[in-house]
Formats: sequence, C-alpha cells, structure tokens
Amino acid sequence: MIRVTDAQRRARLGRCHHLASAAATVEDATTALIGLHSSDPASVFLSAQARAQRFQVADLERALYEERTLVRMLGMRRTMFVVDRDVAAVMDAACTQALAPAERRRLIRLVEQQGHASDGAKWLRRVEKLTMGALDELREATATELSNAVPDLKLKVAMGVGKTWGADVGLSTRVLFLLATEGRIVRARPKGSWISSQYRWATTERWIGPFPDLDRAAARAELVRRWLHTFGPGTAVDVSWWTGWGQRNTRAALDAVGAVEVELETGAEPGYLLADDVAPHRAPKAWVALLPALDPTVMGWKQRDWYLGRHTPQLFDRNGNAGPSVWANGEIVGGWAPRADGEVVVQLLADVARPVVAMIDREATSLTEWLSGTRVTPRFRTPIEKALSTA
Repeated sequence: MIRVTDAQRRARLGRCHHLASAAATVEDATTALIGLHSSDPASVFLSAQARAQRFQVADLERALYEERTLVRMLGMRRTMFVVDRDVAAVMDAACTQALAPAERRRLIRLVEQQGHASDGAKWLRRVEKLTMGALDELREATATELSNAVPDLKLKVAMGVGKTWGADVGLSTRVLFLLATEGRIVRARPKGSWISSQYRWATTERWIGPFPDLDRAAARAELVRRWLHTFGPGTAVDVSWWTGWGQRNTRAALDAVGAVEVELETGAEPGYLLADDVAPHRAPKAWVALLPALDPTVMGWKQRDWYLGRHTPQLFDRNGNAGPSVWANGEIVGGWAPRADGEVVVQLLADVARPVVAMIDREATSLTEWLSGTRVTPRFRTPIEKALSTA
C-alpha cells in the first residue's frame, strides 16, 4: 500500500487549494475548492482574497450578481456554499435534494401543531404557489417584501419549545428555506454590503436556469471525485462528515470512482486517492496565508491533526466552527483578527522560524490594507479571535 506522509499532504494542500500560488480568477479559486463556505457572508470574500490574483470585492460581486458564473446555495451538511454552476447542479442532486422531504414534513407539522391550519400540506401548497408567483412578479425580493405580498408568511411559529432556548420564527424563514432546499429559489443580491447576511431571493430558473435532472448516485460519485482531487488523501470518515452522508452512500461513491486506499502517517484509518493521482506532489515554495472563519480548507476534513495539531480549543467554537487561522506551509500556526482600529493582528500558537514570521507579518499588513477599515466579525466567535479583536 502506498504511504502518504503528512508533509506530502501539506504539499498537496498548498498546491490544490491555491495557497502556495494564486488562482487567475475568483471563478478558478472557487472551482478548485469545489466551493467557498458562505454561512458567514464575509468569509467567502476573504477566502477568495486569500487565493485569487489581485482580488477585489467587485470581482466576486460580478461573478455572483452580474455574470452569475457563481451561485450561493445550500449544500453539504446543510451549509451555505458559493459554487460554480456545474458544481451547483451536482451538489443539488448529491446533497440538497435529500434534505427537502424531511424539511417539508417538519414545516407541515409546525403549521398544524401551532394552529395555523388543520391541513398543513394544503396550506403549504397554497402559500408556496403565492410566494413563487410574487417572486416571479418582483424578480428579486427580500423576505420582508415577500411577506408583504403573501401575508401568511408573516405568521410566527415557536421554535425550541421545551428546550433551554426558544424563539418565535417567521414562517417566511421556514417557507423560503424549504423552497431553497428544493432548488426552486436561490439567494440573489444582499440587502447591504458584502458583509451583509440579508439577501434578496430569486427563482432559480430566472437567476441561473433550471438544474439538469442528474442521477443522485452519479452526482454523489462526481462530488467525491472532486473532493479527492482537491482534498485527497482523506479517510471515509472525512468524506462522510464533509458531505453529510451516511456510510453507505460514502462507500458507494468511493467505489464508484475507483478510489485507491493509501496509508496515512497520522491516523489509524486508511486514506483514499484517485487512481491517477497517487504520485507525490512536489513541495511548493514557502507560503503563508491568513484564512477566514469557516474557510473551506480549514473545514475540509473531519480528522485534522495533521494540519491543526492541538489548536482546536483556541481556534474552534464549541460547535466545531473554525475561526480565522494563520497557516504556514500546510499547517495552522496561529489565529488572527481585525481590531477596532482596523489593524489585522496575529497570535502564533506554534514555534515558527523568523523568515516565516516575517512573511506572516507582511500578510497581516496586506490584509489590513485590503480591508481598508471594514470591520469583519465572524458569526461564530472563537477564543483567540475574541481576545485579539478586543486587545
């Protein structure tokens, strides 16, 4: 069995993730990573900034809202991603469609249990039809604008009843989430700036055209092929966690692409690579990167010891969300955050050679200049980010 060392994995990471060398365009950077995490709206821009040549906010806005070569949608692990159109169709068939039936049943049950309708399914069909009609007429609309057009969307449901938390949630949130899960609508332009989390909605057909009807098993295999190309080698546990699938679908997809088992230096389980990609990658020149919260590289694997070491408590929140991280040659060596005055500051968590420290300092200065005073606060706060941002 071929053995892949941690150093070889880090070399692959640097090259395949466009961290050792920049991508020509934001589309190239996005496609190389399969997708950019977008649960935190600022992260997708910061992930692109770390990888695409001479990247500016307008480059991603052009791709998302004008040319629409990229689209923001729900995908793996019920997580928001920015992906290209080809990946969007694959992701929809491989991951998102499977979420819709349970989400529909959950919403129908909420409507009935909380007294909004005795026949929740009938109520939902009517409200869906009205919502899609309003969106066709308005072309793009916020949840508030759609609620004004369809008053039933203003109704509230109580969530978290009987738990330690609870909140009243507008049915507009649940209905729009269902329509997005079913691939009928997508998030369009934000209501505010590039760090805004409030989006307008558009029908998928109007925004990018309908998704092709893909076989789900074939789509899962294609998604795993792309993952192995970018993130391999990784274990079956990594693939299952990243996709959100059970073991059965994971194993079937690995078999479908003819994945080859390899021995990993870190971890007892075997890793997998594509059969035509088992040769070691040449180590790139020394590189550093300041990656944002929930960056796709940081969140690419479930088993992270080979690049994260013992830094989880400082760099992840209690729910497993990654905060801003400092990378050097394929390893996480610290964290970063912008202070109130806009300066990006770094805290190292590992011993780093002086030349690399100098590279990190230059990268922090460059990011400070790029942000130009924009205050970016991650949605999910981590210990090191909190401490640095208030220092």
